[in-house]
Amino acid sequence: MSSEPEIDTTVPHSARVWNYLLGGKDNYPVDRLAGDQVFQTFPGMVDMTRHSRHMLTRVVRYLAGEAGIRQFLDIGTGLPTMDNTHEVAQRVAPASRIVYVDNDPLVLVHARALLTGSPEGATDYIEADVRDPDTILEQAARTLDFTRPTGLMLLGILGLVSDYDEARSIVARLVAALPPGSYLAVYDGTDTDPAYVEAIRHYNAGSGAVPYTPRSPEQIARYLDGLEVLEPGVVTVTRWRPEPSPWGEAPEVACAGGVARKP
Repeated sequence: MSSEPEIDTTVPHSARVWNYLLGGKDNYPVDRLAGDQVFQTFPGMVDMTRHSRHMLTRVVRYLAGEAGIRQFLDIGTGLPTMDNTHEVAQRVAPASRIVYVDNDPLVLVHARALLTGSPEGATDYIEADVRDPDTILEQAARTLDFTRPTGLMLLGILGLVSDYDEARSIVARLVAALPPGSYLAVYDGTDTDPAYVEAIRHYNAGSGAVPYTPRSPEQIARYLDGLEVLEPGVVTVTRWRPEPSPWGEAPEVACAGGVARKP
């Protein structure tokens, strides 16, 4: 792997657009333009980015705490912001081990600098595409012990796989590699809000980025087929075991997900 990854600043990347919408600074003009175009059509996009991130925090805290998970595979990491998976997990259990996966070279640059983790635990980063689960599993095994229960995080990433059957196949391949007692956490944008669907249509048509596909809550729920779905099921991210948020009362957002245990 090159020590100086090439970053294409002429095409927006979902991780950098997401970073911009969260108020981060690790993005380029092309990403800000794409984010502004989405926001103009769908102002609720900022709420969605914030509250989906807040669900990540609650999920990891539950898995590292009550569920006793000590290792996490987080695919589609995005750029480091507040309360990254390793920070939340290692606050609860300092010996937690986390492997991040993303395919944006800028994420790699920041990961090397920021995703250092606790002395007791371990944090690693893999540059790979979600469509290549075998490579992800092979490289993650350098840090994670796949004979032990693992938390698999697929948060906001499966919508980048345009073919739904392929997306389900990827989930099945990853879950099959994990032992009983592992957990799968997913969320993605839904097709329940026409303004959001229209904003994403414009984004896909005009940005040049990898297109994103909102799906129905029922389709998102099918990613958890064969697993023991935790309460409250597959719901909007603001309704999954809600807690007070830094942004006040949580609105309904067009993003749904859930958590399930492999029996």
